[in-house]
Amino acid sequence: MPEWTFISNHGLVLTYITKHPRSTAREIASAINITEWTVRKIIDGLETAGYIERQKVGRENVYRTNPNLHMRHETIRDVRVGDLLKALGCRH
Repeated sequence: MPEWTFISNHGLVLTYITKHPRSTAREIASAINITEWTVRKIIDGLETAGYIERQKVGRENVYRTNPNLHMRHETIRDVRVGDLLKALGCRH
């Protein structure tokens, strides 16, 4: 039976990016054990929804998390993403 976690891949990517804003998709994928392609799709989705901003600095991307947006699920929409990230040990 596969292992399960309380945090989805989206949450793991967002947390990793918050802690390591200069990470590459390859580094993120390796750290959380998913494919680089999956990481790129998640980053695109997070960026489109406004949860992260991507800025090009030279040849690398630098990410910034928007802690003021609310969680997406209807049962926890009153919780800000920043509150979750803080609970997970992130500074933003």
